[in-house]
Amino acid sequence: MPLPQLSLKQARHLHLAAQGLLRPPARKAQFADMLAALRQMSLLQIDTIHVVARSPYLVLFSRLGAYPQRWLEEALSAGELFEYWAHEACFIPTEDYPLLRHRMLNPQHLGWKYNEAWMHTWQAEIAALLRHIELHGPVRSADFKAPAGQKPGWWAWKPHKRHLENLFSAGELMVIGRHNFQRVYDLRQRVLPEWDDALHALDEKEAVQHMLRNSAQSLGLFRTAWLSDYYRLKRAPVEETVLGWLESGEVIATEVESLGKCYLHRSLMPYLEKMPTATHTAILSPFDPVVWDRKRALELFGFDYRLECYTPEAKRQYGYFVLPLLHRGALKGRLDAKMQRKEKVLQIRQIWLEPGVRVSQRFTDDVQLALTRFARWQGAESLVIDKQPVELAEIWLNGWRV
Repeated sequence: MPLPQLSLKQARHLHLAAQGLLRPPARKAQFADMLAALRQMSLLQIDTIHVVARSPYLVLFSRLGAYPQRWLEEALSAGELFEYWAHEACFIPTEDYPLLRHRMLNPQHLGWKYNEAWMHTWQAEIAALLRHIELHGPVRSADFKAPAGQKPGWWAWKPHKRHLENLFSAGELMVIGRHNFQRVYDLRQRVLPEWDDALHALDEKEAVQHMLRNSAQSLGLFRTAWLSDYYRLKRAPVEETVLGWLESGEVIATEVESLGKCYLHRSLMPYLEKMPTATHTAILSPFDPVVWDRKRALELFGFDYRLECYTPEAKRQYGYFVLPLLHRGALKGRLDAKMQRKEKVLQIRQIWLEPGVRVSQRFTDDVQLALTRFARWQGAESLVIDKQPVELAEIWLNGWRV
């Protein structure tokens, strides 16, 4: 039988439906909505840059609208979430702990995230640290002083910081909370006292199948080449797995304009009867699942994007922490923003629109409302725009009160 034919616009809308970004929230966010949004994405990537709200909070805001940022820490402290290496460092629903446990049991495969030689060299000190936590309770890296004479620097970690990070990667310690966004570590046995590797752990093959299944559902519509990146599964049997899903009806094959053969998860199949319409406008984090795979963002949205905060300023094309602008199913622009917290001002250093974007009244109204809500949620009282396309400058001038 011929494959269902989808336009690129329809494919984008299906993907955004899977990600919770198709339509604006219908009501004021509840705590349960935050957990549901995270489960819908499967993973919430963590990053510490905070020129605006830190990435995990921003990813949730894009889906939920205004909500108390403390909810994320409360969910972590309550054991609803845990932290580990998935796409990168991520908040993950606790029910998916078995999916990542095999990585903890074989941390030597994690690359720079685990240093086996360090653990061997410092084994006595590490044993003493574990004993200290057992006797005195959770710790932060900030609880320990750097050795005298150590030079400052981004990667100039003091020994105890390295101990803690290695123990975290090995699953001996878990993050039970964050204080000023710094990890608070406790023993795994205290966080998950009922866990037994012999009874509960999945082998890698089974865990990979579950992670691929999560990826397919969270992507909604996907090419096989996109599937393994979600959890960084380098050697996953993607083609074989997708064939099995086709036989079981978990996915169906489709033909998408300019993309070729793609697969649609069964949760979205009802949309084939009546295709959804995108009505949401949102400012996205650079670490949002919609754009964290830069190649997928280019293929699906025609959005050529990379994060330039680690690029020398003179070589940046756009800016330090540039945020994609989602408008009604398409990525139509980007903006370089900074929250001036003391002054309660959201500063937009520059706005860029993608080629061919038509600046209609609906577009400007939608984007102004999205920026206003974005600023207000972060405590801003006004928004200033330093530089913007001329067709926007004629409408917005230099900013507005929020």
